[in-house]
Amino acid sequence: MKIISVVMFIVWVSLAFFLFYSIKSSIDEDKRIASIEARIIEQLKMIREAEVAYMKVNGRYTSDWDKLISFIDTGKFYLVEKSETIIPLPYGKDSIVVIYDTLGTRLVVDSLFSGNKWPYFNLSALPFVPGVEPRTKFDVWADKITKAGLLVNAIEVKNPKPIDPSRDEESEYNTRKPLRFGSRTSVTTAGNWE
Repeated sequence: MKIISVVMFIVWVSLAFFLFYSIKSSIDEDKRIASIEARIIEQLKMIREAEVAYMKVNGRYTSDWDKLISFIDTGKFYLVEKSETIIPLPYGKDSIVVIYDTLGTRLVVDSLFSGNKWPYFNLSALPFVPGVEPRTKFDVWADKITKAGLLVNAIEVKNPKPIDPSRDEESEYNTRKPLRFGSRTSVTTAGNWE
């Protein structure tokens, strides 16, 4: 009887340890995935800022990483001041004179990626998905789409290798698809994590 009790005690203790470590490893894996996805989201936000700035300067998005990196590294924004003067005319009409004055330029990298806002910004690592081996670039698609009979610019940037195994391109829910911002079918730069 004592032998059976000892054996049962050993079995129960073994099962308790197995259960504890399986739950702990699951929790640790969830924390690891959340940490890496937070870094990926931060990287996607930086890419989005760069693409929106590129669009404002060039009139379109780019799917060429070399062009985007060159724009961030050496591109400039023009600092422009706008002033309006209203000149009253006879019979209650007004004339408006608009004057644009270029005050100077500022580098894109200094404007968008200051150390205060993005302390971990690294231009050479921008195209690459953090936490993925081997090094993998984000997928970038930029083109014009037709909306309401007009050609408009659209962009989509996504992680081609999701860290979270439950993220699937075929998912019905956008929030369960691989991390991305933008859309190939809609005019948006919203991220699916927002």
